[in-house]
Amino acid sequence: MIRVLAPLALLGLLAACDGGGDPVEQALRDTSAANHAAATRTTAETQAAGHTGHGKAGPTPGDQAFAASEAEMHEKMVAASGQTVDQAYVAKMIAHHEGAVAMAQVALRDSRDAEIRRMAQSVVDAQTREIAEMKAWALTTAPAN
Repeated sequence: MIRVLAPLALLGLLAACDGGGDPVEQALRDTSAANHAAATRTTAETQAAGHTGHGKAGPTPGDQAFAASEAEMHEKMVAASGQTVDQAYVAKMIAHHEGAVAMAQVALRDSRDAEIRRMAQSVVDAQTREIAEMKAWALTTAPAN
């Protein structure tokens, strides 16, 4: 008799959960909603802070070194567009990569750390190659009507 009542009691408890569904699924839905709300809040806070200093009291000297190249990259990415998703992606990624190269050049100019300089040079080399590849693709792709 207890063997029959225990599963029925468990079913009764599960049915009492929000929506009568699987409590694990409900926990996942709740966690997903909380994560989405936190991400939305973080995005709004970053935008409200003007992306400068990422919400800190003020830009640090390190942040200031990259301010001009970062601002230019953001402006170029917003302005970049295309008739198709492919064309817009390439246009925006060219602007993004050019921004990465500009920031790497700041690191090469100002950093004295050998590892940072190695990484920055690697960014310049790889991103410059990828920019050329994307520009070549853009030249061979006819705009959509």
